Amino acid sequence: MAMQSAWLMGAHQVIAIDRFPERLAMAREHAGAITLDYSKADIHEALLELTGGRGPDSCIDAVGMEARGEGLSQVYDRTKQLLHLETDVGAALRQALYSCRKGGNISILGVYGVMDKFPLGLMINKSLTIRTAQQHGQRYMSRLLDHVAKGELNPAFMATHRFSLEEAPRGYEMFKHKEDGCLRAVFAP
Repeated sequence: MAMQSAWLMGAHQVIAIDRFPERLAMAREHAGAITLDYSKADIHEALLELTGGRGPDSCIDAVGMEARGEGLSQVYDRTKQLLHLETDVGAALRQALYSCRKGGNISILGVYGVMDKFPLGLMINKSLTIRTAQQHGQRYMSRLLDHVAKGELNPAFMATHRFSLEEAPRGYEMFKHKEDGCLRAVFAP
């Protein structure tokens, strides 16, 4: 939905970064995004190439605590989590800060708790504008529903699996472990 919203707000191009093939396919099919698999590409270099060497004007981190890095940074973050020295992996957020163009915008929608290795100096030196928040339902709901009514946004594709309330434990497990391409589990009485 962040990608579809980016188009509505005038984006020239939208780039989705993930490692799950089904989510990358969904980004291409439902949001018209250029997709990058971070487990197979140097994301910073790919972003520079796609943006004429500048980096993206805006980056949206909608991952948060489920972020995962590669190589030594992933080992470092995961070890700190296991030792209860930090709660979250900041790989996606650090990549956004590193890759965003000077004077660019970073929107952090992901859920974070405690993490270290946050490149505050980089953020300041690049003069990045940072916006954070969970989605404010009361403020944006009527505007979002208007876009849905006009056919400009279509959230239906995100409900990939449907369950009865009795099946809720199984639905949550599928979502948590990314089984069977589960992006969103919807429960009905």
